[in-house]
Amino acid sequence: MTQPSALPSFRPSVFLDRDGTIVVDPGYLRDPSELRLVPGAGAAIARLNAAGYPVFLVTNQAGISRGMLTWPDYFHVTAEMEAQLARDGARLEAIYVCPHAPEVDGPCPDRKPALLPYECAARDFRADLRRSWYVGDRLSDLLPALAFGAGARGLLVLTGHGPEEEAAAQAAGFESVADVAAAVDRILAAGSVAGG
Repeated sequence: MTQPSALPSFRPSVFLDRDGTIVVDPGYLRDPSELRLVPGAGAAIARLNAAGYPVFLVTNQAGISRGMLTWPDYFHVTAEMEAQLARDGARLEAIYVCPHAPEVDGPCPDRKPALLPYECAARDFRADLRRSWYVGDRLSDLLPALAFGAGARGLLVLTGHGPEEEAAAQAAGFESVADVAAAVDRILAAGSVAGG
């Protein structure tokens, strides 16, 4: 493992949601053979990698707590997702997962939009949360951007649950884009990573 002292200075990063954002969401995905990437997702993440952005996945998987899938199911699906991304030349810096369901476990500090997963990325990988992008198909994926300040930006993708979340996201001041590939276009147009 890379020692913190060997890592570069704090860097703008991209935090992506999984289901409905980079993975087609059938609901409680248990079988890796059913995993499908959203068209263009792998190539989009590869473009972020090439531009120097650390890319993190932050995902709520309440189906684990609800008994709809097991930890082995989750890990097998994750391995297939990473394999499909790798075929497009894409990789994730780290994955942060919350298995808790509010109605089963009560409030949880690592369930989006809670900030703990992002704070862990700042601690573990020197992600600059104040200059990062937060991308997903639900308002809860974007809300951390408001917590971290004006330099943090959120983008709602109109895949998955995006269309039903668009009005709430717009009311909160967030821009909507067609999909994760369009989100990456927007991120890269805003400027290159500095100081990475």
